[in-house]
Amino acid sequence: MGSQFSLNIVIAVVWMFLFNEMSALQFFIGFTVGALIILALRRFRPAGFYLTRLWPVLKLLGIFIRELFVSSLTVARHLLRPKLAVRPAIFAYETTLRSDWEITLLACLICLTPGTLTLEVSPDKSTLYIHAMDMGDVDEAVDQIRSTFEKAIMEVTRP
Repeated sequence: MGSQFSLNIVIAVVWMFLFNEMSALQFFIGFTVGALIILALRRFRPAGFYLTRLWPVLKLLGIFIRELFVSSLTVARHLLRPKLAVRPAIFAYETTLRSDWEITLLACLICLTPGTLTLEVSPDKSTLYIHAMDMGDVDEAVDQIRSTFEKAIMEVTRP
């Protein structure tokens, strides 16, 4: 998939050189032409067309931005209270993700969300140990991670 994207960028740059105009419009036109060429020739390549993964990637990005916004507001609310009333906790999260890339992406998304931190991944790569700044119900936190980040990661990485 990455090679298709790189090829599409090269086609877009060549398109700009052919028309001797370095503009965003010419790049976009060249990128669109390149995508159509790659789409037309997809039956000769074993991998699927890379733009079919665009919607799941955008969905994962949207989920992350939403979680980032909500957790930032929650952390700010805790910090602005006159009395800090948080219940920090460390919990184990059993993941169904298997590849190193998927597990790393999940750990990074958890770390980038304010109020949570991935501490460690078990040697068998089935459990993530997560620190939460304010923990109410562990099962609720596990369900939230599983229904948001893990589900979206599987949509991106698995056909």
